Amino acid sequence: MKFLQTLQNIWKIDDLRQKIMYTLGLILVFRIGTYILLPGINPFPATPPAQDNGGIAGLLNIFAGGAFSRASILALGIMPYISASIAIQLLTIAVPYFQKLQKEGESGRRTINQITRYLTVGVTLLQGFGYLAYLRSIGMGPEPGVMSDMTFRISSMVILSAGTLFAMWIGERITDGGIGNGISILIMIGILAELPGAIVREFTRLLGGEGGGMIFFVVETAVLFSIVMVVILLVQGTRRIPIQYAKRNVMRGGRMMQAGGVRQYLPMKVNASGVMPIIFAQAIMFVPGTIASYAGSNSVFLNNLSNPMHWSYSLITFFLVVGFTYFYTALVVNPKQIADQLKKDGGFIPGVKPGRKTEEYVDNVISRITLPGSLFLGIVAILPAFAMLAGVDQNFALFFGGTSLLIAVAVILDTLQQVESHLLSRHYDGLTKSGRIKGRQGVGAAF
Repeated sequence: MKFLQTLQNIWKIDDLRQKIMYTLGLILVFRIGTYILLPGINPFPATPPAQDNGGIAGLLNIFAGGAFSRASILALGIMPYISASIAIQLLTIAVPYFQKLQKEGESGRRTINQITRYLTVGVTLLQGFGYLAYLRSIGMGPEPGVMSDMTFRISSMVILSAGTLFAMWIGERITDGGIGNGISILIMIGILAELPGAIVREFTRLLGGEGGGMIFFVVETAVLFSIVMVVILLVQGTRRIPIQYAKRNVMRGGRMMQAGGVRQYLPMKVNASGVMPIIFAQAIMFVPGTIASYAGSNSVFLNNLSNPMHWSYSLITFFLVVGFTYFYTALVVNPKQIADQLKKDGGFIPGVKPGRKTEEYVDNVISRITLPGSLFLGIVAILPAFAMLAGVDQNFALFFGGTSLLIAVAVILDTLQQVESHLLSRHYDGLTKSGRIKGRQGVGAAF
C-alpha cells in the first residue's frame, strides 16, 4: 500500500510526471536505435557469426545494451563520450589551461563541454575503426554483392559517429528536460537491458539439467541480492567530519545580527573514486590478451593474464584496483583546497587548528577511510570471476560485481534521490519510511 501511495503521489505532481514520461520516451527511442543494423549487415545470416562475449567485447556489449554484438548503428553507444570525458577530467587535474577553464564558472564549463564533444568525435572514429575490424574477425562483414568493403567501412564509420552523437543528444535532452543525469541513465539502461536475458538463460540452463536446478538458482539470486546491498553501502558510505562556523556580525534589514555558530558536517565518501579504479585496472588487464592476439603468441603466462577465471588475473586485478583507488582519490580530493576553503568561509574542525593542521587532519581521515573502501572495491571487481568459478553462466556472472553493478546501483540511487526531492518539495512522504535516499554525483562524476 505504501508503494502504491508513493506512485500515486509521483503521478499527482505534474512537473515530475512530465519529466518521467519525457525521459521514458527518449529511452524508448534509444532502445529502438540499438536494434537498427548497419547498412550491409545481414540480420538473418545462414551461418550465425561466432560471437565473442568474453573480455572487453562482453563488457562493451553490456554497456551498449546488446547493440555491440548486433552491429547496430548505436553499437558504440555513449562509450566514446565517456572515454573523452575521462581524458578531459584527467587533463583538468594535470594541465593548467584546463584548471583555469574549470575555475571560470559557466563559461569555462561550456568550453570544456565543447572540447569534450570534439574529442568524442575523434575517439568515435578510432573506436569505430577497431569495431569494424572486430566485426570482420567474427564474420559480420558486409554481404557479398551488397556493397564493397571500402564503402562499408566509410559509411559505417560515419554512421557509428552519428549514432554516438545522437546518443549524446538524447542524454543531454534527458538532463535538461527529464529527470537528470541523462548520460548516466543511458549507460544504466544499457546494463539493465541485458539483465533479463541473462536471468532467463541462467534459469533455463539450470533447469535443463546442466546445474543444480531451482535450488541453485534461488541461491544465486540470494547471493546477488546480498552483493547489491553491500555495493549500496559502498556507494553511500561516508565519514562525516564535524565543521563549526564562527559567529560573525552581519547587517540584515538595517539591523546588526549574528550569523554562523552552527555545526555542520563535511561528508567524505568511503569510495570517492567511483568506478574509475576498476575501469583502469580492466584496461590494463586487457593489454596481455591484445599483445598475445596480435603477436600470435601461445604464451601460457599471457593467456593466464587475459583469462578472468585464472587466479593470477584476479589477484593482479585486485591489487591494481586498490592502487588505483588511492591514486584517483588523491587526484579528486584535495585536502589543501578543503582546508583553504574552510578557512575562507570561517569554518574550522573542532579541536583542530585552521590551515596546515586541518589539511593534515583531512588527509589522515581520507587515508583511513580509503583503505577499507579500496579493499571492498577490489573484492567487488573480481566477484564475477568467483561467480563463474562457482558455475554461474558468464553473462549472468557479470552482474555479480565489477563496473556494471557499481554503475547500475549508483545511477538508480541518484535517480531515486531526484524523485524523492520532488516528493519532499511538495510535502509528500519520501520513498523510504525513515531517513532519505542519498544519491551521488552521478556516473558522470565517477567517470
